[in-house]
Amino acid sequence: MENAGDGDFCLFIEPYGEDFYLRPGEVFTVAPEAEGIDVWFSTLVWEGGITVWPYEDGDPTKIVLEYTVTDANGTRLECGHQRPPKPAGSDAAELG
Repeated sequence: MENAGDGDFCLFIEPYGEDFYLRPGEVFTVAPEAEGIDVWFSTLVWEGGITVWPYEDGDPTKIVLEYTVTDANGTRLECGHQRPPKPAGSDAAELG
């Protein structure tokens, strides 16, 4: 996946709801951890991002639960990579 736009772009991966942010020009790869799996993706594009559901062998009931996200250098990325800070005055409350 490549961000060819002018602003940050969110890659949101289900079923865990993990988010990764691509800056303009960045490329990320989503791949299964297990070898030999034929991965397909169901996608939903929305303003500022894309949501993907990885699944096996064309069967959307076989969700791929173990996957990696890497950058163009092959560095494994963690959920929240480059996530922008919450805006000041945000109504989102932290539970503690």
